[in-house]
Amino acid sequence: MVTLSALDLAPIVEGSNVATALQNTATLARHVEQLGFRRYWLAEHHNMSGIASAATSVVIGHVGAATSSLRIGAGGIMLPNHAPLLIAEQFGTLEALFPGRIDLGLGRAPGTDPVTMRALRRTLAGSVDSFPDDVLELMAYFEGEAAPVRAVPGMGANVEVWMLGSSTYGASLAAALGLPYAFASHFAPAQLDAAIEAYKGRFRPSQRLAEPHLMLGVNAIVADSESEARWMATSLAQTFLRLRRGNPGPLPPPLAGFLESLAGPDLALLESVLSCSFVGTPQRVAQDLAAFAERTGADELMVVCNVFDFDKRLRSYELLAKAMA
Repeated sequence: MVTLSALDLAPIVEGSNVATALQNTATLARHVEQLGFRRYWLAEHHNMSGIASAATSVVIGHVGAATSSLRIGAGGIMLPNHAPLLIAEQFGTLEALFPGRIDLGLGRAPGTDPVTMRALRRTLAGSVDSFPDDVLELMAYFEGEAAPVRAVPGMGANVEVWMLGSSTYGASLAAALGLPYAFASHFAPAQLDAAIEAYKGRFRPSQRLAEPHLMLGVNAIVADSESEARWMATSLAQTFLRLRRGNPGPLPPPLAGFLESLAGPDLALLESVLSCSFVGTPQRVAQDLAAFAERTGADELMVVCNVFDFDKRLRSYELLAKAMA
């Protein structure tokens, strides 16, 4: 059976706050650890009032302190926003605190809007064009090959480096560098098949990885009944439409009849961006995920369950884990 991992968007729901979102992150991490999930990742987003994980490495430390065996990491760090040395030091520190448990997924998107991107890069001359060189520089710090500058902590750290992407660019780079690859099919599935083909077809073994290792992001919202799961999923649908309209915000509560109220173009957009979303009863979602993993050849599925009610979120992961056991 395909391995399950969890991606936590650290959602701030309407009427709540950052502190509660981060408390929920620690609770959810303990919960999925007990359920047997392999990894627990957080992602870097900025200037988004509905996401609490902007300081991603800090939140990973928070999760590490709340768990004991779960692999924890970033899915991902948007490397063009940072000097590679700083990321080497941050994740070297995390590896020293939680040895053998740290993953570092790297992406080249800014994780934000253009205005915020410029603010993040105020003192950084690099850009997405230098991304491959930045990745190599970062790995050199971990491997102690970037003299005379040394990453302390960081040098010699056993950090598992991943390449992230939503196109063939990241897939090809992961293949060339011999790194594991995670595709963001949970929100940008359009180039999924092409990226898989590029990654597996061009993979070159490296000291880090002997053969391709593929993880795919999926939305999975599970409940005891089909109708409840689809009602819960309307929060996710509202979020995506607001984001595409340039109006992101806290995660809204579910709204009965929301999908029925939409015009054709909005429905078509949701069907496209959420085509790797699995909503329903435990048995149905487990069957659909198993078929998806078999079709794509995924080694792991990174499960996102972005629902408004935190207790229902915990329950969704629990139902899924039991159904796929």
